[in-house]
Amino acid sequence: MAADLVLLSEQEGIATVTINRPEKLNALNEEVIARLSRVFEECRDLASTRAVILTGAGDRAFVAGADISVLQALDPRTARETAQRGQRLTLLMESIGKPVIAAINGYAFGGGLELAMACTMRLAAEGAKMGQPEVKLGLLAGYGGTQRLPRLVGKGRALELLLTGEPIDAAEAHRIGLVNRVVKREALLDECRALAKKILAVGPIGVTLTIDAVNRGLDVGLPQGLEIEADAFGKIASTADMKEGTAAFLEKRSPKFTGK
Repeated sequence: MAADLVLLSEQEGIATVTINRPEKLNALNEEVIARLSRVFEECRDLASTRAVILTGAGDRAFVAGADISVLQALDPRTARETAQRGQRLTLLMESIGKPVIAAINGYAFGGGLELAMACTMRLAAEGAKMGQPEVKLGLLAGYGGTQRLPRLVGKGRALELLLTGEPIDAAEAHRIGLVNRVVKREALLDECRALAKKILAVGPIGVTLTIDAVNRGLDVGLPQGLEIEADAFGKIASTADMKEGTAAFLEKRSPKFTGK
């Protein structure tokens, strides 16, 4: 069943989304994309969900890419529709207003790396491999890779990965800024949860507005980005959380944020 292709669980406000095709190295197809879209809409709309961890089932792959047999059958119209379908998912992941952490537990190639790049942060297991190998198939990245990769690692490094299709390991990904941290494989999910809990401990409105300001600011010049930041700063000044956070600091106690 399509529902089994993506698993969703939640504990202490942290949802774990697991792409569940280990026998296919969690490769993406239309059903998986559709199911992921529904799951992230659910995570966006559930007040109980405050952070999301995205990972792949098994111990070999985060997402090893797309089903090549599906790609082979594409024509210009269906190829464009396929790219736009994946792009809508990555835009949804970026805009749910909550931190999304990629737990890269193995191969993250093609669309898998593109999903990871749409996450707020990325943690990789030692030995994980990443890359955009589409050019080796006569293709190019279609789920946002040509746009997000340069934003994360710079134009030159991005073009080297995109134009050669060669993979890199987790250590190199960390060196160039593609992943935030490399951790032991057995500790990957625990490290992701620990990071999520640190974010859950701070003001939730501030988290949401910060993610939005960063994402929107990257698409405009610095003056416009500063306007976005100033608007967010003005908006948060009307919240109870801002008053509670500043009062708690002055009173030397821990704040009790309510998200209001």
